[in-house]
Amino acid sequence: MSNDCDVCAGLHKPATPLNSQRKNQPMKIANYTKNLIVAAAMGIASLTAANAAEDTIKFGLCYDLSKSYTFLTPQATQAAQDLATLVNMKGGISGHPVEIIVRDHGNEPQRGIECYEQLRRDGVFVFEMMSTPVSLAVLPRIMKDKNILIQSLVGRGDAIDGSVFTHVFPVGPTYLGQSANDIAYIKEQNDGDLHGVKIGFMYLDFSFGQEPIEVLKTLAEKEGFELKLYPVPLPGNDQSSIWTKVRRDKPDVIMAWMLAGGHVVAAKEMKRNGYPISQYLSVNWLNEVDIRNIGEEAAIGIKRGTNVAGGQDIPIIQEILTEVYGAGKGAGPVEKVYDVYYNTGVGIYSAAFEAARLAVEQNGFPVTPETMKAGFESLVDFDANGLFAPLTVTSEDHGGGGKTRVEMWDGNTWVPQQEWTAAYTDLIWELVKESSASFKVE
Repeated sequence: MSNDCDVCAGLHKPATPLNSQRKNQPMKIANYTKNLIVAAAMGIASLTAANAAEDTIKFGLCYDLSKSYTFLTPQATQAAQDLATLVNMKGGISGHPVEIIVRDHGNEPQRGIECYEQLRRDGVFVFEMMSTPVSLAVLPRIMKDKNILIQSLVGRGDAIDGSVFTHVFPVGPTYLGQSANDIAYIKEQNDGDLHGVKIGFMYLDFSFGQEPIEVLKTLAEKEGFELKLYPVPLPGNDQSSIWTKVRRDKPDVIMAWMLAGGHVVAAKEMKRNGYPISQYLSVNWLNEVDIRNIGEEAAIGIKRGTNVAGGQDIPIIQEILTEVYGAGKGAGPVEKVYDVYYNTGVGIYSAAFEAARLAVEQNGFPVTPETMKAGFESLVDFDANGLFAPLTVTSEDHGGGGKTRVEMWDGNTWVPQQEWTAAYTDLIWELVKESSASFKVE
């Protein structure tokens, strides 16, 4: 894939080695869209109001903006809109403007289906739901209609199997892959040997939290560590009895599949029970709001696995701050730009916009579901210039490789503890294939 990306110029570069990431961070803003200037000079970017609508590339963002996922969705929505603004300021995707159409489904599957059907009638064919229940409900319709579902970090873990889920793109790591990568990190920290190590898995007791258990049990048998399971009832506020068990069991590490306030409660219980917060390794859903609620000093040493870099010291985030917010065109408060969930939204749509650019480059305009599918499947080592783990999407692997890394809060920012990595991939794909084989389009 060419590095001359007229949507993401300056983003598609090889990942910087971990030990040089900070010292080599560019002091000036990356030229995110340098080739768009060429497009504008050719007159492509000077679209009139009359032809803008038919030239627009639309993305349907059906989110839960009112109920369960509101710890995440405002930042991710703002990020998608800001990135679209930046791209449009530079001339659009190969000269075509981008539109993010936002609707609220309230985490209700039926409302998600209604959102899909309404936007589909309006000509949208690329959708994102940012909700596991809604993604599960909409997925069969999208497969039947042969539209595109972006399913990053939610939904079916087996949907990375592109040979079955041909129009679903869970670009990024699944919870299966994240948990396996976390075990590999813990193994690294124990000199490559997990025998005699006790790992506690604390999880919200519903599908999100339960999904990694099969992987963890398999790896416990394979690697020789002792696995302790600590189910936490929803919504995660009542953990006192769980931490009594933790205090008794004395696990060496707590892997935590929690959300928002659940992390805050866990941190308080750790302090109360004399358990070091440095032994807490979270799923990716741990952000700066949670850190502030725990206390920035109190949280020093807490870790999380992630596929998106934290902090704002990233070229594309800096460009959004300067170009979009500097011009007073931000979609929300500038304070949200410093949140890792904001970075997650930028990451999801950086990959999606690059896929659209490749669709136009390879097959011309207008973009169709099939050319968008081909665009996604043409992403090679795409990392948005250090924003997220490098993605290589193929017709077989719609996840992009499943790489993550562990980051640690140092009191001011998130510090990478390792290179991007994907571990135990043979096991993950064995489980994925076993599960995806039972899927049928109704």
